[in-house]
Amino acid sequence: MVGRSEGAVKTLGGFRKDRHTVPDAANAVTHAFLAKLCDGELREEAEALFQNVRMALAYKRKDLSLDLSAGNATLTTRDFVWELAFALKEDEPARYRVTRTLHSLRNRALMHLHEFDGLWSRAFTTLVFSLVKGVAVEAVIDAVETLDGEDATGLAVTYPSDCSECVLTVPGVEAAVRCTGATLEAEFPRGASPRELLDSFSAIRGAFALTRDVTLGGLI
Repeated sequence: MVGRSEGAVKTLGGFRKDRHTVPDAANAVTHAFLAKLCDGELREEAEALFQNVRMALAYKRKDLSLDLSAGNATLTTRDFVWELAFALKEDEPARYRVTRTLHSLRNRALMHLHEFDGLWSRAFTTLVFSLVKGVAVEAVIDAVETLDGEDATGLAVTYPSDCSECVLTVPGVEAAVRCTGATLEAEFPRGASPRELLDSFSAIRGAFALTRDVTLGGLI
């Protein structure tokens, strides 16, 4: 599960207008500069989450650990891993992007706990699945475009001329499903908690299954 936000580099706590200049390129030097500027924000957010997770899930010291590095923080628990990363925007280096990722969930029962879900209110906008065997994007496009009758279920697909990826939409579901061949990403228009994202994704999976198409059904 991935959530992203962004801001202007000059608004970070470590930026000093009398000593610093805003980056005009994204490279190793400016990324290192950003890591120093965002250190306060990164440490504050990571420590707050460490404490909130520890209290909400009644974890003991051995159940979780927090590792900090330049521009990154990783919270590892007995049940999941959360990562926080600051990086300059490649196309707009005067701004930075923050990526928050929740992955390696080892205890599915957590998804049904109010205490767990409450930790991530409006935190994530994307569900990312790695496709172990991969899939041909053209095959996914063809599968949707050949649906008709009861199998259609209102699915629609858009794609660029090189078919490098495609985006599927499902009636009644706000998320768009992006297939790159190697990954399948459900992108939502607003931040949500893990349970909200999975509930919406269940509707997408149900629509795929109803088509009775082997390619679409095999995706998820």
